[in-house]
Amino acid sequence: MPSYTLNVNGNEHIVNVSSASMPLLWVLRDVIGLTGTKYGCGIEICGACTVWVNGQPEKSCDMDVSSAAGKQITTIEGLSRDRSHPAQKAWIVHQVPQCGYCQSGMLMSVAAAMKAGHHGQDIAKEVKNVCVCGTYQRIKQAVNGL
Repeated sequence: MPSYTLNVNGNEHIVNVSSASMPLLWVLRDVIGLTGTKYGCGIEICGACTVWVNGQPEKSCDMDVSSAAGKQITTIEGLSRDRSHPAQKAWIVHQVPQCGYCQSGMLMSVAAAMKAGHHGQDIAKEVKNVCVCGTYQRIKQAVNGL
């Protein structure tokens, strides 16, 4: 059984998996136990599985664990310990989630756009995540203030 060392949210995890091609998403959720990152489409379109790998947003549903080994991975649990990230605060103020399923990936994409220097409507243009329950108006309201 292959073994890999992953640095997730600043903590080192040695994971034993059945295959080098196991998606990072399943390692994060099923092996490490970080369930904030969600499975959506499985083909890198919806963005529910977005995490940061070496500071860049990546879809974890289609990234092999072997490709993630040795890199810095940040999940929604690592964005902030106390929901103090400005995007998380905006989500709370504007009551963005309806079902909330896509929100961890959406927040990771928004936070990455902010980190890249985007603000307000530029964030909305940058983020391509899909929200099935349709809270796009609240998402736009939340990012307009960022």
